[in-house]
Amino acid sequence: MTSKNITLTSEEKNQFETEGFVIIKGLFSEEDLVEIDQTFEEISNQIIPGHFTPDLNPENTDPLKRYPRVMHPHRFNETAKRFMLHKPVLNILSELFNEEALAAQSMFYYKPPGARGQALHQDNFYLKVEPGNCIAAWTAMDQTDQENGGLLVVPKTSNYELVCPESSDSKESFTTHYVKPPRDRKPIPAIMDRGDVLFFNGNLIHGSYRNKTKTRFRRSFICHYANSSATSIGSPYRPLFRADGSEVNMDANPDGGPCGIEYDSPYVH
Repeated sequence: MTSKNITLTSEEKNQFETEGFVIIKGLFSEEDLVEIDQTFEEISNQIIPGHFTPDLNPENTDPLKRYPRVMHPHRFNETAKRFMLHKPVLNILSELFNEEALAAQSMFYYKPPGARGQALHQDNFYLKVEPGNCIAAWTAMDQTDQENGGLLVVPKTSNYELVCPESSDSKESFTTHYVKPPRDRKPIPAIMDRGDVLFFNGNLIHGSYRNKTKTRFRRSFICHYANSSATSIGSPYRPLFRADGSEVNMDANPDGGPCGIEYDSPYVH
């Protein structure tokens, strides 16, 4: 595992504070990425109730039924937990939070060719970290761009209040919620190379479009973190974890909920 001691430049920290996001390169070695690849390739051929329930019927025509997202893999897989607590990522998070970061959630998205995207939304609408906020660390396992459904971010919305979502278009989004961006703010693509990590604030409006390619996956390993001074979080994200893997049992915030409710969700959170 890489032991690079990468710190934020003043420009990168300023970008996060003003734009709500920043992309950092070099936080995972190729050796790290290959281990994550192998782990989730093995998981992709299993059924893990409550975490990953693929439709293995060869006649299935929905790519997201064959490759749904993996929810909370750190709860059943030690490799996923280890990389959720990846020290270079936690170091960056501690700079962004200005305090210790606590790991709350892990996910893996396969996003195969033809897969629907996820409508624009705000993460802290679900995690409900209080007081404070969550920060996502979104690691690109493949090159991501507009063609294969890379992430879209709406700059300067990180200081906006949480918005009550509208209904999404089920033909284009696999989750039910949609947050309409302000008139003066437009989503822009986060173009990323394999191994890049996008950090973004829990109020930032973000999402993705369909994977329009015929051959390219857009895999990503995504974790959410809370500031250690927070006192409550939505119950699906408890317990949280310190860098050493020890548990933190924060109070349950009754306003929290699962991270993006799916159409015909097979998951129990």
